[in-house]
Amino acid sequence: MLGNWSFGDYFKKEAIEMSWELLTKVFGLEPNRLYVTYFEGYEPGGLEPDTEAQDLWRSVGVPDDHILPGNMKDNFWEMGDQGPCGPCSEIHYDRIGGRNAAHLVNQDDPNVLEIWNNVFIQYNREPDRSLRSLPNKHVDTGMGFERLVSILQDKPSNYDTDVFTPLFKKIQEVTGVREYRGKFGDEDPDIIDTAYRVVADHVRLLTFAISDGGVPNNVGRGYVVRRVLRRGARYARKYFGTEIGDFFSKIVPTLVEQMSDMFPEIAKRQLDVIEILNEEELSFAKTLDRGEAMFEKYAQKCKLHGSKQLSGSDVWRLYDTYGFPIDLTKLMAEERALTINDKDVIEAQEKAREASKGEKKATADLVKLDVHDLGKLEKMNNVPKTDDSAKFARKNITAEIKAIYSSKHFLESTSEIPEGEQLGLLLDRTNFYAEQGGQEYDTGKILIDDVAELDVQNVQVYAGYILHTGYITYGNLKAGDAVICDYDELRRHPIRNNHTGTHILNYALREVLGNEVDQKGSLVAPEKLRFDFSHKAAVSDEELVEIEKISTSYIRQNCEVYAKDVPLATARNINGVRAVFGETYPDPVRVVSVGVPVEELLEDVKNEKWANVSIEFCGGTHVDKTGEIKELIILEESGIAKGIRRIIAVTGQAAYDVQRLAQDWTEILDKLDKMPFGAEKEQRSKQLQVELNQLTISAVTKSKLREQFSKTLKIILDHQKAAQKEEQKSVLEAISSYFATNKDNKSAVLKVGPISANSKAINEAIKHVSSKNKDKTVYLIAASEGRVIHACHMAESVTKQGASASEWANSVAAAVGGKAGGKGATSLGQGTNVDKIDEGLEIATEYLQNFKL
Repeated sequence: MLGNWSFGDYFKKEAIEMSWELLTKVFGLEPNRLYVTYFEGYEPGGLEPDTEAQDLWRSVGVPDDHILPGNMKDNFWEMGDQGPCGPCSEIHYDRIGGRNAAHLVNQDDPNVLEIWNNVFIQYNREPDRSLRSLPNKHVDTGMGFERLVSILQDKPSNYDTDVFTPLFKKIQEVTGVREYRGKFGDEDPDIIDTAYRVVADHVRLLTFAISDGGVPNNVGRGYVVRRVLRRGARYARKYFGTEIGDFFSKIVPTLVEQMSDMFPEIAKRQLDVIEILNEEELSFAKTLDRGEAMFEKYAQKCKLHGSKQLSGSDVWRLYDTYGFPIDLTKLMAEERALTINDKDVIEAQEKAREASKGEKKATADLVKLDVHDLGKLEKMNNVPKTDDSAKFARKNITAEIKAIYSSKHFLESTSEIPEGEQLGLLLDRTNFYAEQGGQEYDTGKILIDDVAELDVQNVQVYAGYILHTGYITYGNLKAGDAVICDYDELRRHPIRNNHTGTHILNYALREVLGNEVDQKGSLVAPEKLRFDFSHKAAVSDEELVEIEKISTSYIRQNCEVYAKDVPLATARNINGVRAVFGETYPDPVRVVSVGVPVEELLEDVKNEKWANVSIEFCGGTHVDKTGEIKELIILEESGIAKGIRRIIAVTGQAAYDVQRLAQDWTEILDKLDKMPFGAEKEQRSKQLQVELNQLTISAVTKSKLREQFSKTLKIILDHQKAAQKEEQKSVLEAISSYFATNKDNKSAVLKVGPISANSKAINEAIKHVSSKNKDKTVYLIAASEGRVIHACHMAESVTKQGASASEWANSVAAAVGGKAGGKGATSLGQGTNVDKIDEGLEIATEYLQNFKL
């Protein structure tokens, strides 16, 4: 979209004149092919026709039969139920020409298309739906970029222009399908041309959305991005017959090359976009085939029952089990002339949620195998220890249920277990990662498509037996069943990043802190990594910077990550190999090397070069190449025991998120610095101090921000002290000036200030009077940013007559609000009724009239 705005600089006349000049003189469009609209008015809403716009179009040369009235829908623009709005004037173009096409305007004719809209913002829609005229009139215009290009290049549609042809050529190269022919509807029976357009539009949206921070997830805009990607991936697979997993990412470089001059941010984020797309595609690819097969089954079920509507529970299962967004299922249903009842889907969703409420039990309730259970398993010849070698791959596998465990019993079927009760499955093989070596467990599903499903919420290993614990979502499973093991790739992916990141961090720590650094423990979770190590002193900010620098350098080399089982005796001799002291390792042991093939290490285990490589004993899951990790940012460094330090860090998207947050905070503190001194700045600084302490960002950056913030606080404090000192001086001068002018007076009731928030000027002045001028009776009252500050000192001569400082101050408080209190000759108070200050002064004065002064 091409747009321009005016916020009070010009309005209808100038906008219309410039629009016409740009289109007819600069772009050279034929005036007789252009048609304009104006708002025809809306009598029920009390809106008059926009005859001003109509006359202005006439004035630039548009004939009357090309100036057309438009209704509220087409020619009155509103941003929502409330807010700025106004009439608009559209410009339409007739591709064919040589005719009067006025009757085709706004009739969805493909050859008569709107290319520009001038919105004249002159009203504000109030909460009660009434319209209020704005004091300043504005213009907001929008021109269709692709439409304009198609007209200037004389192409029949947007997709035939050079905006799209480079993408189409790349799509053809990637998929091997026929060339794009520009066919629509019935003229595109194989839907190849439609697929070209869908994929091109989707890759454009995805690239720009992700570059702007719209990371795919299950919430808000992130879910929109995920839905678009999955819908596009299914379209590409169905109509291009291409493999899904890294399809969109192959097209991204062409788009970046084409548009990065205008949008440099997509070039900066290109690698991130590619990785995120691949991660999401791969996750969806794991269930796409099965999901489509299940959809076909559900569609056939409808046909057999003579129904034209998919079951709500089937639609929900396609989402919950196979990752099909509801709108994708709707699209697929439309292709088969089927419908979806949204209400039925919502009911199915609610039913599933209700059923899962009992499943959200505490970790303490986790089903576990004890020594007695293991004894039983050893005697069960048909239950082998679990083969989990598939955990290092990235695909679903088929396995056989060997045992079902619940309430200390091994059962033959889940039907023997009460509904909603947690259970465990033992399989002959698995691709789920069981929690070990610091790496957290996988989650996912174990299922027989459309027959039964276990929602796996935890995976633990007991003496070689891997127990998958969770809850039955639907159906029943029994021993001997062949099941699909579908781990959650979107959870596994960040864990892989963090695990390889942990190895690189371990390497960087030794490089910076020395070889005495030994690993003492670790945690590899989806959201972070935690690494404990031996070191005698806190790691300085300078050292943290160097550790991050070395880690980032290693990551950006995009080194391949190698792994191989090696005899333990040989593996221990590899120069520079890192292992956890006191840990018992299997023989053979898995060696993970970042950047050098394990076979190469074994050719010369003593080679000094290996000291410059990250080499560890590890049974965890890792990235294929370090570039997938993106960044490693240290969030926290602390001591947890004598000689033991702990680092918490993030990688991947989480690392980018904390960097963006840190950048936001740099701007926030810069804005704080520029704020004028006053109560608002002081209040903002207090709020930011709390937020900064709770902030999760780079430890080094946080230290710098705290340093910057401390300087700002000192400046604010210095200013407060100077201002209060000046205010105190001013109040004392007011008292002195009064008694100097009124030498015979022994009392004064004075309105002073105004004074700043939290000012002690009134209190200090009263203290001064009570110590230096005890014979004077003084009442002071001042406004202080929405409050009233008042205080008094009463001379002993007045007190002896029965007067009371407390009584005096509370009589004033009755007017200005709040209460007053104090001891003996002085009393202080605060109120909120600033508009009653003069009344308070009058009350204070009248009180003294009862006594002889």
